[in-house]
Amino acid sequence: MVISLSVVLLVGIVLVFVYRAGKIKAGPMLIAMLFGFLLASTDASPDIQEFLDNVAEGLSDIDF
Repeated sequence: MVISLSVVLLVGIVLVFVYRAGKIKAGPMLIAMLFGFLLASTDASPDIQEFLDNVAEGLSDIDF
């Protein structure tokens, strides 16, 4: 749950920065956010979550 919450915050922050930089307008930004909410309620959601968990686990295994 902590990983998924932090990913949601990260994507939200990225959307805000992209919007403020003028690279995306308010309409497409809202559509992207709504698409995320709709995608979360589909059958693809567990697969996407598993992929994100695997990426986070892989990144945490990297020694810097």
